[in-house]
Amino acid sequence: MATGARDRSAAHAMRVVAHRPDPNLLRLPWGVPLEEWGEPHVVPLPRGISRHVVRIVRAEREVYAVKETQEPIAFREYRLLRDLQRLGLPAVVPAAVVTGRRTPEGEDLPVALVTRHLRFSLPYRSLFGQGSRGRNAQELLETLVDALVVLLARLHLSGFFWGDVSLSNVLFRRSAGDLAAYLVDAETGELHPELTDGQRRHDVTLGTENVFAEILDLQAGDLMSTDVDPHLVVDRITERYEDLWGQLTGTEEFTPDEMWRIEQRVARLNDMGFDVAELDIVADWNGSTVRIQPRVVESGHHRRELLGLTGMDVEDNQARRLLNDLASFTAHHDLGDEDRGIVAGRWLTTVYEPITAMIPHELRGRLEPAEVFHEILEHRWYLSERAGREVDIFDAARSYIDSELAQRPVEDAVTDAQ
Repeated sequence: MATGARDRSAAHAMRVVAHRPDPNLLRLPWGVPLEEWGEPHVVPLPRGISRHVVRIVRAEREVYAVKETQEPIAFREYRLLRDLQRLGLPAVVPAAVVTGRRTPEGEDLPVALVTRHLRFSLPYRSLFGQGSRGRNAQELLETLVDALVVLLARLHLSGFFWGDVSLSNVLFRRSAGDLAAYLVDAETGELHPELTDGQRRHDVTLGTENVFAEILDLQAGDLMSTDVDPHLVVDRITERYEDLWGQLTGTEEFTPDEMWRIEQRVARLNDMGFDVAELDIVADWNGSTVRIQPRVVESGHHRRELLGLTGMDVEDNQARRLLNDLASFTAHHDLGDEDRGIVAGRWLTTVYEPITAMIPHELRGRLEPAEVFHEILEHRWYLSERAGREVDIFDAARSYIDSELAQRPVEDAVTDAQ
């Protein structure tokens, strides 16, 4: 082949940029427009509304989200998502950027951004489509908004300006009856050492406008009653954000006789799921006033505690629920004087693992194990109240699996395939 021909061939060669390459990605039909992909590659999982063509696809045992976009945007978003991953922020994990795509006829195709599919996650419209599991639409919407606000505050604490805050750009995972939000689309994002008040206000304002429109869209699609007032919901975004941001960063002033308030402030943030890594304490020259302000706040307090005790990595609210059950186990067996790590190991091997092992193979794609355990605890409480006595947790588990879990839709393509 002539040198010029080789150069032209290299210029049009497909290129995959990835931090940890998966050879199975190369077997996907990159020479076909993404909207024409079908079986066996496309996974029938719900996906959110997007201005791009997006598909959830399987490459052997791995599941990915593929989005067609422009090359500069794809590389910028890929690098930004990697930065968010390094910071430990809740966002999808980037897998690759695929360039140089062409059809067999020689037609150029858009660049593809590939991210790892977030297991057991759902777009907001699917949550309404599945029903609210005992909640009305208003309550579910408030839970979604609260999760969105926590995500936004966490991103802002790390200096991330989102630029496109909306429910559509988020995936939600169940977390002990609540929801945890993960950033999906970072296309308009920017990472700074610190955000200005104006940047934060812009994100909050944009979020209220987008969520308002998304509520109207839900109502137009008969997924939500028109009795729900969008104005009240978007007002909640601003109120919840300002309250949370004040709790996380606000300055508190007191006298030297009230030093206990330092511990109280830290405990309050711990209860909210945050750790204070650095606290700024300033005393007046005459010692009459003390001011405190959190400087470095990190989320995942309960998650880190459970991880250290058991090695389990779950959502923070799930971790809080499991830690509460561990505390009940400790009290029930009078193990308060034992080493906490030893007690946690005993609870793990005699309660948690045997319970989750009861989940039939064919139902393991319905909910992740920690969420199943939480729902079994809830189910046990209802059964005990109805029976007028405490129901054994293993009996409650059998009842829940037969009557509740079997009715749930599949939420995880990976587990379902395995």
